[in-house]
Amino acid sequence: MTKRPPITNRVRDYRERHGGLTQAQLGEAVGVTRHTIIAIEQGHYSPSLETAFRIARLFGAGVEDVFGWEG
Repeated sequence: MTKRPPITNRVRDYRERHGGLTQAQLGEAVGVTRHTIIAIEQGHYSPSLETAFRIARLFGAGVEDVFGWEG
């Protein structure tokens, strides 16, 4: 069993609240692939700090509104 990173997120919730933005559209907007967005949403991958800020800013939210720490 693979241990998940201690970073939680609400990326999917924010995507859905912002007009149903697709994973591909979000990835393109912040400079990562759709597969990276999928992995982030599923909790299999913790984004870099830069990517986390880009995602949060795109949604007009703070990083801590979109991402959490379960450390």
